[in-house]
Amino acid sequence: MDNPSRSERSRNVAIQASLAILSRKGPNGLTFDELARESGISKGGLLHQFRTKRGILQALLNYQRQHFKESLRMHLSSGEGSIEERNLIAQIAVLRESVNQPNSVARSILAVLVEDPQLLKAVRDDHAISLANIKAEAANSDIAVLRWAAATGLAFTELLGLSSITMEERERLFERLLDGTYW
Repeated sequence: MDNPSRSERSRNVAIQASLAILSRKGPNGLTFDELARESGISKGGLLHQFRTKRGILQALLNYQRQHFKESLRMHLSSGEGSIEERNLIAQIAVLRESVNQPNSVARSILAVLVEDPQLLKAVRDDHAISLANIKAEAANSDIAVLRWAAATGLAFTELLGLSSITMEERERLFERLLDGTYW
């Protein structure tokens, strides 16, 4: 295997290990020592790959953004939802999926928020584009933004461990948010 392929494979292993650590221990548990144990990659190899903890966080954030964009593309191409609400339905579906993943890539946002909030500018820019698309295709942009914000709140209160609703209640609420006929 050539060096670029091996390097990319090691990077992916480290990113998956980072997500597992974030799920188990939270942002403060993500250290080079812990990542070396979890990934099986030497600390020196990790330092070569990422240089700093900020480098790990940037890689996680890039991975998260790419994952979300790919999930959105898949939902948009699936033809689910009305033409008027395709972007909104795709966004809600991706947020729903983020809660149901054991090592959710959305945890990378939480880690960056704790460690280096300035890195979130790209995520804010992504959200601004998504919201502009949602508003542009909505019959009622206020209701569309409200549905998106509710889905975002459901997802992040769960990821933060602040949700007091059951999984069944959350799933029912996501179904309601996805149901354009209700709104």
